[in-house]
Amino acid sequence: MHFAPVGDKAVTAVFGDTIDPAINRRIRHTVQALQSEVGQTIEEMVPTYSSILVIYDPLQKSYADICEMITQAAEDVGHTTEAGTVRVVEIPTVYGGEYGMDMEFVAEHAGLTADEVIQIHSGTDYLVYMLGFIPGFTYLGGMDERIATPRLTTPRTLIPAGSVGIAGAQTGMYPSDSPGGWQIIGRTPVRLYDGNSAKPTLLEAGDYVRYVPVSEDEFLRIKNNLASYEVKSFYCKESELHGR
Repeated sequence: MHFAPVGDKAVTAVFGDTIDPAINRRIRHTVQALQSEVGQTIEEMVPTYSSILVIYDPLQKSYADICEMITQAAEDVGHTTEAGTVRVVEIPTVYGGEYGMDMEFVAEHAGLTADEVIQIHSGTDYLVYMLGFIPGFTYLGGMDERIATPRLTTPRTLIPAGSVGIAGAQTGMYPSDSPGGWQIIGRTPVRLYDGNSAKPTLLEAGDYVRYVPVSEDEFLRIKNNLASYEVKSFYCKESELHGR
């Protein structure tokens, strides 16, 4: 692990240089170990794939003090290789057509049929490594490289909320209407972000996403009854995840 200052009141702690579940797990455990300092010496923590940005109060702790605090927390949690029990959230998704305007391109790029892309994409449980770029946007790891597809050459000015996309070897979901350059293969009717809720994001870093293919009729039924729709989730061992 190494550190780098960010301005005069933040530090980035880098745990590795690869996208790896074990590294990300250690980051999440370190953040949990430091939670008692939030609101005191630490103002905010932002975990990413392989690092943590820690914003702190320089009037209470020095840069060296914060680095030592992070180091101690990371040593206390150790190099955990087993995730134990994880939460899996099922995301109903309609693939292709007007909801997945880039499905045919993704299939052609992969040398597969659209049905094969759907089968591959929905056949793996994806770790939520982090949330970012816009509130609630999920960066997911674990996608099968057979369906990896380059980003759009020219980003679209508007991607509808709930859109499921692929960019390189990553997959993720747009929580709100926004510009974007990912290849869109489907859409979920589920609300991923609600700024008026006490818990604004449906997903958290460390969760797993399981895409469940649904028909357009089912998509519309859920969308039109969101107030009464309950997103399905359950807990299981990491070894029981799909695609493992």
